[in-house]
Amino acid sequence: MTRNIQHPPSLPCRPRATGDVRRSVLSRAQLRACGVSPARAAARCGADGPWQRTLPGVYVLHRRPLTGDERLRAALLYAGRPPAPDRRGAPGGDPGAGYGEAVVTGFAALALHGFAVAPPPGEWSGIDVLVPRTRRLRPVGYVRPVRSAAAPPPGWVRGLPVAPVERALADAVAGLRDPAAVHRLLVGAVRGGHCEPGAAVDELGRAGLLGRPPVARAADALLAEDRAMAESRLYDLAIDHDLPQPLWNVWLRLPGGPDLGAVDAYWPERAVAVELVAGAPGRGGPGADGRRRTEREARRAAHAAEREHLERLGITVVRLAPEGLRDAGQRQATVVRTALMAAADREPAARVVVLPHR
Repeated sequence: MTRNIQHPPSLPCRPRATGDVRRSVLSRAQLRACGVSPARAAARCGADGPWQRTLPGVYVLHRRPLTGDERLRAALLYAGRPPAPDRRGAPGGDPGAGYGEAVVTGFAALALHGFAVAPPPGEWSGIDVLVPRTRRLRPVGYVRPVRSAAAPPPGWVRGLPVAPVERALADAVAGLRDPAAVHRLLVGAVRGGHCEPGAAVDELGRAGLLGRPPVARAADALLAEDRAMAESRLYDLAIDHDLPQPLWNVWLRLPGGPDLGAVDAYWPERAVAVELVAGAPGRGGPGADGRRRTEREARRAAHAAEREHLERLGITVVRLAPEGLRDAGQRQATVVRTALMAAADREPAARVVVLPHR
């Protein structure tokens, strides 16, 4: 007959410092679930104790200075709402256990994303952590809560929840007052390949930062940088994929008539033009930021009307996005080549005057 064996319940864990920051930095709730009372934890953080309390309700199981990862975990535990550990005493069963909805943002997130212009952990003056707007969490020590109505889904770096680059960039810029530092950070984000300029400017607009003149100037430089890079890739595309050489960067108008606008490349014998799609404008709120958005939307509407006029005249306009030129050059070259080949089957286009871009 098979005997019914009863397994003893798991014993409480014995918290101790290890190389794993998830076991050496624990919250009060996690320690309690491991069988360590708040009084016992406080005693072990005394003058002669082996532990330290780095933030309210967060304990480090050694007396050494904290590493960058330990500071990050402590900040997340303070800002998050940790669930109870599993029965084996490990703090949760997933990489984010204990962090709740807290997400690292700002310069700390940029450093985790690999930004060369972000200061290393040892030089962080503080750690910005996104929390829900409903949380009434006060700044403590090196932790700066950033309340957000709609925090973006985090990525994971070294087992830590980290805000997307664009959101982290906006939160970092929000704390800068030096125009040179703002410009250096935004341009460095694009040159380092961390994000697309349009997406970064869009996030700055959502954060209401484009009303600040230094940020607005840096955003314009960011989009100009994006355009210069896209133009260079367009030149390379024509050479690398053996496309017929177009007239570059020209202005079109009807003979004796109105201007039709500028295009980035034009094949007059095929009546095919290529236009680089500009970066997305930031979406701002009222005030200066809202006026900036309105002006950009007006320019975009006028630009769209010019493109429609060209197409009514029989000119094919191929619109290419900078990220497409960067990530899918072969596909973009095929689109242009197809438009050039299809020109032979179309009705002749209206004659236009081609001028150097003004």
